[in-house]
Amino acid sequence: MSDDTFRSVEIERTSVGSYVARNVRGGSLSMGTGEDASFTPVELLLAAIGGCSAVDVDHITSRRAEPTGFSVAVSGDKIRDEVGGNRMQNIRVEFTVTFPAGPEGDRAREALPRSLQQSHDRLCTVSRTVELGTPVSVVDAAAAGQEPRP
Repeated sequence: MSDDTFRSVEIERTSVGSYVARNVRGGSLSMGTGEDASFTPVELLLAAIGGCSAVDVDHITSRRAEPTGFSVAVSGDKIRDEVGGNRMQNIRVEFTVTFPAGPEGDRAREALPRSLQQSHDRLCTVSRTVELGTPVSVVDAAAAGQEPRP
């Protein structure tokens, strides 16, 4: 893969069940098992799905008018069964977006349904990856003969 397509994060254990994820730009966030206020990995997945679509929809609609309200609620059911193991189902991304009165707001309101559909069908890398299904490989770097990262 070329450098312009490659994405990565590093995750560091800070204590039992507590971790910090860092991106290459220096951003960080804590995650854990749900024992404290840190996000769980499932909550981060839901946030990534909603956040990805929020970015798409915001960029498209705010070209027409600045929203007066913009929120996204993402939910789903975490299940466990014998066939698929632990996973999420019934994931729902619900937008509540309002725009000011007037012609610009009217254009933004008109663009909203199409922007939601475009994000879902084509633009949002996160939900597209989840819906299409992408294999995930898990590797023990030491066992694979790779040098540990500093």
